[in-house]
Amino acid sequence: MSASESSTENPSAKMPLLQHLAELRTHILWAAAAIAVASGVSFWFAEEVIQVLIRPYGGLLQVIEPTEGFAVFLRVGLTGGLALASPLLIYQVLSFISPGLTRRERRTLLGVVPGALLLYLAGASFAWFLMIPAATDFLSKFMADIFVVNWTSRAFVRFVLSITLWIGVAFEMPLVLMFLAWLGAVTPQQLLRGWRLAVVIIAIVAAAITPTIDPFNMLLVMAPLFTLYLFSIFLTIFPYKARQRKLA
Repeated sequence: MSASESSTENPSAKMPLLQHLAELRTHILWAAAAIAVASGVSFWFAEEVIQVLIRPYGGLLQVIEPTEGFAVFLRVGLTGGLALASPLLIYQVLSFISPGLTRRERRTLLGVVPGALLLYLAGASFAWFLMIPAATDFLSKFMADIFVVNWTSRAFVRFVLSITLWIGVAFEMPLVLMFLAWLGAVTPQQLLRGWRLAVVIIAIVAAAITPTIDPFNMLLVMAPLFTLYLFSIFLTIFPYKARQRKLA
């Protein structure tokens, strides 16, 4: 690509700093407005969402602090607001950085974002339908002759939201590895040779995000993550070959 083509595709290269800051301020204001509106909608349905979140527990959760119930309501409302506003937040980020990208980079980015959302939804669904019921069942029956299960609302809602968040993030691994292959940081051959190291890293990640200490729940997280790793090796072939053609 020539210098003239680069400047044509990157008009922000000549944009003054103050104009950049003014544009950033506009995007931040739009993002804040999106979060405020989405949070308002989320608060309207927060009670129904809380009832869904505590369904794996199978009963009413206790409240031991005067403000605990209200704090849970706020946590669920704000989390739901961020989730609802996330497509608009992503759009604002892309709108800010896209003038500095080439046409090919913009096309690549537009393809990555829907994939990231789908992978996150797949991970969150896996956590909700498989991980949380299995973990709740194990923890509620652990040493039942000694412990009385009477979890607090704050602890249980935080427990459910954190598992859903981190499992969803972990399912983004294919896109992360594809991005690294696009940058030339890794190759499919390196990923294939390093599968043993990948098993160790995945086991550490699974141990960190798994709420229980039993091997069953840990393997329940490791199996899909290792499957995604193998799938990632196949996906990295495409950016790797594209980079090789570009260098040639």
